Amino acid sequence: MGRIVEINGPIVRLELPQTVIGEQVRVGALGLTGEVIGRDGDTALAQMYENTEGLRPGEAAEGLGHALSVELGPGLLNAIFDGVQRPLSAVRAKSGDRIARGVEVPALPRERRWAFRPQARHEAGTRLEGGDVLGTVQETASIEHRILVPPDVQGELLEIAPAGEYTVDETIARVRVRDGSVRKLSLSHRWPVRTPRPFRRRDHAVKPLITGQRILDTFYPLLKGGKAAIPGPFGAGKTMLQQQIARWCNAEIVIYVGCGERGNELTDVLEFMPELKDPHTGRPLMERTLLVANTSNMPVVAREASIYVGITIAEYFRDQGYDVVMVADSTSRWAEALREVAGRLGQMPVEEGYPAYLGSRLASFYERAGRVETLSGGHGSVTLIGAVSPPGGDFSEPVTSHTKEIIQTFWALSKELADARHYPAVDWLESFSGYVPSAAKWWAENVDPGWEAARSEALELLTESEELQRIVNLVGVEALSSEQRWTLEAAGLIKEGVLQQSATDEVDSFASPEKQYVLLDAMLQIRAQGMRLVKLGAPVRRLLQLPLLAQARRWKSQYPSEEMAALRAQIAEIPGIFERVALEYAERTVE
Repeated sequence: MGRIVEINGPIVRLELPQTVIGEQVRVGALGLTGEVIGRDGDTALAQMYENTEGLRPGEAAEGLGHALSVELGPGLLNAIFDGVQRPLSAVRAKSGDRIARGVEVPALPRERRWAFRPQARHEAGTRLEGGDVLGTVQETASIEHRILVPPDVQGELLEIAPAGEYTVDETIARVRVRDGSVRKLSLSHRWPVRTPRPFRRRDHAVKPLITGQRILDTFYPLLKGGKAAIPGPFGAGKTMLQQQIARWCNAEIVIYVGCGERGNELTDVLEFMPELKDPHTGRPLMERTLLVANTSNMPVVAREASIYVGITIAEYFRDQGYDVVMVADSTSRWAEALREVAGRLGQMPVEEGYPAYLGSRLASFYERAGRVETLSGGHGSVTLIGAVSPPGGDFSEPVTSHTKEIIQTFWALSKELADARHYPAVDWLESFSGYVPSAAKWWAENVDPGWEAARSEALELLTESEELQRIVNLVGVEALSSEQRWTLEAAGLIKEGVLQQSATDEVDSFASPEKQYVLLDAMLQIRAQGMRLVKLGAPVRRLLQLPLLAQARRWKSQYPSEEMAALRAQIAEIPGIFERVALEYAERTVE
């Protein structure tokens, strides 16, 4: 036992000679928890996960003998945790609507019994390695939970429990480890959040994460196991875009970490997500989802810890062979927590007051993404999508600029597009993806070999239209040639008929890869057919009057992804429509 020496906001100096850096501590009469982040002789410096108001020097303190860890086992899914993995439903039952300081509840339900089925190949004498699958539990109707041997356990299996119902604390296996001692295994185990879980080797990510959002999948793809960032100012639609990704993406597990966001925004997420149906199974989406909620008015250090809690749980499901998507909203609030703690520690500030290690912390977090071969020989992935909230939409600020150097897919949100009611407000000029060559192979094999060429042509058209729009703003549309006016119209078709997508429209909320390509190819066909006539001398004003242009803008919401034959039939009429215009113009010329 030790005592409190000094209190400085969330930083507390303790007289605890035996503690080590990273160890959790409990201090004061309320039993507040924290983590040792520094030592000086017999004193330890701890950052607390809860508000330290009311603490006094001289109160008792003790080391808990382990680092900040998460409990991993059945019961994680369909749950909402705070930043240090306390289930909010259990906290509310114990302390009411407001989280009482020092409240202690187990992360996983202790009384619930789970139907465990052991692996048939495991019997006494079997050699077990870390990461091996002991058996399975049907955690939800959507997800089978694979019970893993903890990564740090190796040895001879002495016995394994028969099929039956067990709590997370009951012993289901005994293993003789290297030093001759016997280790008891249960349905759950703990793992320190700041230590990446081990795997055999990294694999090359080969499959795109299909989100159903056309501007993401078609123009700036992200691979399973990849890293992406969504930077954007307030009101640009970050939260809605993340919710769309969580709802529609083809990952098997979704983890949403609300890190320091405003309470009303996070409340919307917590109320909205449990009501959603999984479009892939028809079951509630929460059966394969878990939420970590840490609002901006909660203790700053718990905000910093919540990111690590989320990524460790993601790695655990990855080790079971699942494809996991983790959405962190937002890494800017996490970085602000680092800045506040660094300031109280007296560390030298650099860019905009952030600590010098901001870049390396961001890199170490994003590097925990990836597709891997697991210890059991399977394959799983963690895809990280971090929202960034640059003040005033300034993408040159430190968090955004450091993130931009680390990730490979950058979905930049534009306040101007959002103000124009163009959603998702992803700026096609600022955004980029380094995964296009890998994604092109998948699109060529599964959708159409022309995807990469169509994407490049559309982006060139959008870039050209931005330059033409600047001319129009200066001197008016009359200054443009017929070809330039048709280019502007074709770019508008792509913006409204492909890039713009309504999250509230039942048909348009999701677009399959096939529908995405068919729509894009149709707009490019219209552009090519119109440009051919313009070059032959047809007046562009006549082309702009074609009903086809208005119809093409509505195709995205008229034809669900399941009705591609009907959409293709409409598109097949495009050449005939322009041919009739060509004949009409030819007849007038003859007359």
